[in-house]
Amino acid sequence: MTEFTFSYFVTEIIDTMVTYFPIFMEGLGVTLLLAFMSVALGTLLGAIVCLLHLSKSKIISGITGAYIAFIRGTPLLVQLYIFYYFLPLAFPALDGLGKYGIVTLALVINSSAYVSEIIRAGINAVDIGQTEAARSLGMTSGHTMVHIILPQAVKNILPALGNEYVSMVKETSLASNLALADLMYTRTILAARFLSWQPLFCIAIIYFVVTFVLSNLIRYGERKLNHE
Repeated sequence: MTEFTFSYFVTEIIDTMVTYFPIFMEGLGVTLLLAFMSVALGTLLGAIVCLLHLSKSKIISGITGAYIAFIRGTPLLVQLYIFYYFLPLAFPALDGLGKYGIVTLALVINSSAYVSEIIRAGINAVDIGQTEAARSLGMTSGHTMVHIILPQAVKNILPALGNEYVSMVKETSLASNLALADLMYTRTILAARFLSWQPLFCIAIIYFVVTFVLSNLIRYGERKLNHE
């Protein structure tokens, strides 16, 4: 039995990373694509949910508020299982989406609830006097939101959306439970080659590097926005 030392540990990690680098990168590509699609489509849906939540109708606001609370209050893994196993049974038309489509849909729904709150916080951060001034000039609520409030809220929304993307990069690892070939699933692939702990450290390093780079890019962009 090989003696476990620090040098052995490092050598094993490096050898695994180098030997199976293409497999790790293929999984990373799926992870980044899933995260991008989830946040991009989640932003569109989240904007709609946010506007409905801000509606003057108590019924509409209440329904969207319950939607947000339920999605944010339940684990993403549970949501993935519900979408993957239940929805195709309840709505057979969704079966044509395939497992990637179903998982992406679940991630979009999850992201939309968080993005809606990000957008709402950005809108609420704009001085109420801006709205009052616009309304005094005869602008409608819709025009005030589109031309006055949203352009000012963007500076607050964009960095938070970037952070949501970083979070989603990590959260997509749960999709490996449904046999999606993302970065985390490479552990299952390499387990068939008698590698147990080595892929886990390689995956952790890749996640760290990606999220570290993305987080610093977001901070750089935020500083640029604040100086404009």
